Amino acid sequence: MGTQVRSWKGRSSFGKIDLYTRGSLHCLAWISVVPPALLSATRPVRESGAPAALIAGTVLAALGQAFCSKPLLTRALDTYLGRPSVDRRLVALGAALLLAGASGVVALAGYAGAEGFAELPLALGAVVVPFMISLTLVVPLWAGALFLVVTAAGLCGGVALAGGDGSTVLGVFLGVALGGALMATTTRFSAWSLGVMARLNGAQEVETRLAVAEERLRFGRDMHDVLGRNLAVIALKSELAVELAQRGKPTALDQMVEVQRIARASQQEVRDIVRGYREADLGAELQGAQGVLRAAGIECTVRGDGGRLPPTVQSALGWVVREAATNVLRHGDPQRCDIQLETGRDGVRLLVENDGVTPGRDVAPGGGSGLPGLRERLAAVGGSLEAGPTGDGRFHLAAAVPLPSPRNTAPSRLEKT
Repeated sequence: MGTQVRSWKGRSSFGKIDLYTRGSLHCLAWISVVPPALLSATRPVRESGAPAALIAGTVLAALGQAFCSKPLLTRALDTYLGRPSVDRRLVALGAALLLAGASGVVALAGYAGAEGFAELPLALGAVVVPFMISLTLVVPLWAGALFLVVTAAGLCGGVALAGGDGSTVLGVFLGVALGGALMATTTRFSAWSLGVMARLNGAQEVETRLAVAEERLRFGRDMHDVLGRNLAVIALKSELAVELAQRGKPTALDQMVEVQRIARASQQEVRDIVRGYREADLGAELQGAQGVLRAAGIECTVRGDGGRLPPTVQSALGWVVREAATNVLRHGDPQRCDIQLETGRDGVRLLVENDGVTPGRDVAPGGGSGLPGLRERLAAVGGSLEAGPTGDGRFHLAAAVPLPSPRNTAPSRLEKT
């Protein structure tokens, strides 16, 4: 039982809905086995002298329908959702078991006397359910309705031949037609809802991938901004140095020295970007985290912007926000994330908390390289980091950075000069 509970908690929201829908339909198919199976225990059948082989065959046909409904319903639902089509042999087997089960119930009614047999409409209506809930997913609505009407009419004819009076025949028709229509409608709406959720889930995944692609484009733009101008200057100065060298001008050496200086500066700027030493804007990171999380279907609230904080503090906390947003997307199945920036007299505190933490997953501090890297960044500015699950399905991350005192931020004499 504990494993099943963990498996349920480990599923995403769409996974839970998918499991619930499929489980409900399978339970409906298995519950429909009960009325035909219990028919043999009723007094009219028990006292009718019906052959034991007929009773056993009717019960086995009902059980066969339940067992056949498992793969048939699974494939029918997949077909409705646009996946591989259902096997026609399974459909034929389900129809044959329906015919066998219905024939057995009608035959038992003939032995027991179909007239005034109150349990007969319920039993025949239940016989149709396992096959009907699968058929309605793979055929058009009009075809399913036609099949249901023809089946109800055929069963009514069989009951009439077995000696049923008008009220019994009418009860069988209503029980089969209305009961089957109700089950088919319920199944169709359940499958439609699951299909809508599947498309929404797919759209959220696409939005998440687009958000990641946008972040990559932003990184590419940063690289272009850093290297584009410098490479253009290097190309122009190199051409100028070639022309000056061809003319025998000594200034060609000065141009090549300048090219060397720009190339080294560009190399350092690229290293700064790749290694993450370039300062991150806290306000931009907060807005970016909120946008990415909302694109992934996670409600995110942000309080505070840190616009007046020193650049070093903004850079350190900006990396914390970026790593925290990444962890929220990677771990568990969060529905909500709260980001709060608190500025006090002595320092700044960044709090990030999200729900949906799955028990058993590696979300503890130090489980990867992200949190230790953040601790190193914060330690460089005298800050600290606390992160870990709270025990109630939530994950809490708190980063504290002291604010530099005015005397530490004042320019020195050398800087003034």
